[in-house]
Amino acid sequence: MRFPLASCSVLSLVVISGLGWTQTDNVMSIFGSSGNTGVAAPLSANGAPGSPASTNNSDAVDSGSWQAMAARPSAPPSGDAAISTSSFVDNDQADPLGTILVSSVADSLVEAPYRFGEERRAITVNSGDTLMALLTGAAVPRQDAYQAIEAMEEAFDPRRLRVGQAVEVTFSHEGTDTEFAALAIEPDVDTQVIVSRSEGGAFAVEELTKEFETRPVAARGSITSSLSASSAAAGVPYPVVMELIRAYSYAIDFQRDIQPGDQFEVLFDQEVDENGDAVRTKDVRFAMLTVSGEEIPIYRFETEHGVDYFDRSGESIRRLLMRTPIDGARMSSGFGMRHHPILGYSRMHRGVDFAAPTGTPIYAAGNGVVEFAARNSGYGNFIRIRHNAGVKTAYAHLNAFESGLREGQRVSQGDVIGYVGTTGQSTGPHLHYEVMRNGEQVDPMSLDLPTGDVLEGQERERFETYVASVDRQFANLVPDRQVADSSQRSANAGSNED
Repeated sequence: MRFPLASCSVLSLVVISGLGWTQTDNVMSIFGSSGNTGVAAPLSANGAPGSPASTNNSDAVDSGSWQAMAARPSAPPSGDAAISTSSFVDNDQADPLGTILVSSVADSLVEAPYRFGEERRAITVNSGDTLMALLTGAAVPRQDAYQAIEAMEEAFDPRRLRVGQAVEVTFSHEGTDTEFAALAIEPDVDTQVIVSRSEGGAFAVEELTKEFETRPVAARGSITSSLSASSAAAGVPYPVVMELIRAYSYAIDFQRDIQPGDQFEVLFDQEVDENGDAVRTKDVRFAMLTVSGEEIPIYRFETEHGVDYFDRSGESIRRLLMRTPIDGARMSSGFGMRHHPILGYSRMHRGVDFAAPTGTPIYAAGNGVVEFAARNSGYGNFIRIRHNAGVKTAYAHLNAFESGLREGQRVSQGDVIGYVGTTGQSTGPHLHYEVMRNGEQVDPMSLDLPTGDVLEGQERERFETYVASVDRQFANLVPDRQVADSSQRSANAGSNED
């Protein structure tokens, strides 16, 4: 039985004991404060509320019976009322509730707050933490923690906890009773795993897939130092910047072509949660770089052969080889004669060097087959790939090869094949990149490479409709953007064909 305690000052708790009569040794006092007491009150013989009768020998209870009034709050008696320790109830007249035993619990009320409802606590995973340690550290009883973890293993392996990941623990409060009620973890942005206690006390797991809204986002700006720095300053997320660099790496040398004052535009999709907060970026649907006054637009378009980027004329921007098989690197040495920094004399430099931090990913410049992947004298860790049309590419001074890379393996353009290092004859971390055509090394930056697919027929018509809709959407998001009409696009397409 529970007794509301909020509106009275209680120094004792009424407890129902067994049958017969019991003489108690403690005293319950009810002070005359305002509000309902909700504690036991005496009844007179006719059933009306009464008060203890005073006798010369002791303060005895009037004839009748006691009845607990916790479920029916009553007004407090005026003044202080004390019940003597010598009171008892005869079996024949006893209330069915039995004998009331009065026990002092003032200290326990202070230690165990009286509250209702749910309490949620967020815990952050630190290095070396286990789920069991996190739960018991949050005051979850060890047995409850064990059962909850056992139930969770059906949907999520607790050993996959990541540093910085959030774990939410829920407790249920009812009076002075507190019970561990639920545990929630988000293994990734799409999924939430919840373990909750059922009415029977057992724990069950539920895996929920979260739903997000996809919104288009547009950005534009002027390049002051580099595309990556300027686009990031305009609020473009890092994955979008990297996608732009990869897409344009077929057509633009980011070290020599980009100048301060050049412009960029980009339209991409972003997923947001129910609060409107960005969760992740998705596809880059449109971008345009204006380099030295020349506009270079690209559109992401899906054909029957897959997804690619095309210019406004419907020609794929993809080439046989990427001009730069590394993201955001600085070209530190070009193709041609140079003074060798280690050997100390001038000699032909038959490739280009890209300075980048150790561990930066290196991509296969084109589709092909790995001919060589091992240590190669002054080249250090070295990879050579054979492509179509008598073209080969080479990558030197790698810190490490991509896991599983082997000779004879087929790779696709853009696949990670290794990581920047400084092995072999090298003064610092960089990629030495070579292109060989019919057995002769050529300048990768000046190589005229064949283009990719050209859209025709119905695919071309579908593409032109798509381009018009994307241009309109970008203009709506960036109001001062001018949208070219069909005749202007046709003229631009004609001017790009030479």
